Amino acid sequence: MSDAILALRAAIQARLAADPALTALIGAGRIHGEAPRAARGVYVVHGDVDARDWSTGSDGGCEQDVALVVWAGESSSAKQALEAAALIVKALDDAPLALTGHRLINLKWQSSRLAREAKAGLAFVTIRFRAVTETL
Repeated sequence: MSDAILALRAAIQARLAADPALTALIGAGRIHGEAPRAARGVYVVHGDVDARDWSTGSDGGCEQDVALVVWAGESSSAKQALEAAALIVKALDDAPLALTGHRLINLKWQSSRLAREAKAGLAFVTIRFRAVTETL
């Protein structure tokens, strides 16, 4: 299952990094696997993944609930995070991503949630997608 998670993460990362509208809004190099320290502006971090077996009698498969988190770091606003989240949904919902070692059956947006981190008060948007992949 972990290879399906890593393959999907890499494809999502590549798709978002190549999206001109998202890059224009948040800047290049703003999509991270782990949260950067003391980041300013809006940035995106891969969030939680819940993966389940989706195999058939003859083919291996994986169903994933994937989260991306858009953070409005210091000097940015919830509005900017929401705008970035909307661009991410547009770029990924039903996108035909190419995965290494797997075939993406579908990738569908499930929900978006705006909240504030309690300690620092920074706004963030959690975007959830459902993906189904088959092993090649």
